[in-house]
Amino acid sequence: MADPRAVTGKKTDARQHHDTQVRGFASDNYAGAHPEILAALALANGGHQVAYGEDDYTAHLQRVIRSHFGQSAEAFPVFNGTGANVVALQAVTDRWGAVIAADTAHIHVDECGAPERVGGLKLLTVPTEDGKLTPELIDREAYGWDDEHRAMPQVVSITQSTELGTVYTPDEVRAICEHAHERGMLVHLDGARIANAAASLDVPMRAFTNAVGVDILSYGGTKNGAVFGEAVVVLNPDAVRAMKHLRKLSMQLASKMRFVSVQLEALLARDLWLRNARHANTMAQRLAAGVRQIDGVEILHPVQSNAVFARLPHDVSERLQKRYRFYFWDERAGDVRWMCSFDTTTEDVDGFVEALREEISR
Repeated sequence: MADPRAVTGKKTDARQHHDTQVRGFASDNYAGAHPEILAALALANGGHQVAYGEDDYTAHLQRVIRSHFGQSAEAFPVFNGTGANVVALQAVTDRWGAVIAADTAHIHVDECGAPERVGGLKLLTVPTEDGKLTPELIDREAYGWDDEHRAMPQVVSITQSTELGTVYTPDEVRAICEHAHERGMLVHLDGARIANAAASLDVPMRAFTNAVGVDILSYGGTKNGAVFGEAVVVLNPDAVRAMKHLRKLSMQLASKMRFVSVQLEALLARDLWLRNARHANTMAQRLAAGVRQIDGVEILHPVQSNAVFARLPHDVSERLQKRYRFYFWDERAGDVRWMCSFDTTTEDVDGFVEALREEISR
């Protein structure tokens, strides 16, 4: 009987079902995996490793994480960004707790109520001009700690980079952390695009996380070239409890965790995370520069990461969507979002700009 572990050399029966020439600007989630990530997955695939995080790759990931976020940091790999946010926020709130966030925050707009329905916490949202909270905006909801009729504000959650593509400076995050801590609250950072923020600021990720007082972090890998996988990174061990239990309870414990951990290691051990983010940001700058030259297109927010938000005639967007995928941000206003990724090319950008010019001139 043949050894089932042997490599047969036979071709797989899988088929490619998509056109690899199709490009778009809908989301950095549309991109495939970076070749170095795929190579890392293959490297981790041989032999047997202990399940549920007791493997060599997850152990080594802890050392890599500490090189970025300090010696007290501990990473808990999870499947996805919503899972990371739900687990992280559960870890720093009581059953009666509430989280203050911008009204554009992913935890409020794009997670199907998971923080509230699964995490069992209350979101207190604040309107912002640019997706960024300030101490003054936080104070609109930071009150009533002794009022049993109101959910207790216990956490401030910020997103870096924000859902509007803007970026907090380290000083801005420090001010938020100091303000929150003075009021007995903790700070969570949703870092789905944390690499893009660091690349934009040209600073280490620690400069706006553990160095300025962030207590817990959702670290994003998928949007930066991974196949799947994020991590909850505990920066302040005294702020959390029962992380291992919460991860399992929230259905975010991977049995074959080595395949999540090795992707994050591949991103973070050297500079792949930064190379990917810098490239995506550069392509967004190129895109913004190109569309600014077209009459009838308005850039809505500072282009500080890998996102471009614009306003243009609705019919132009509908025609353009037949040539390139992208989403309306506010369809009634004619606002759209264009995202660049690690594999966006200059040809992609220039072709899109030319297509937009053609459609708007019709």
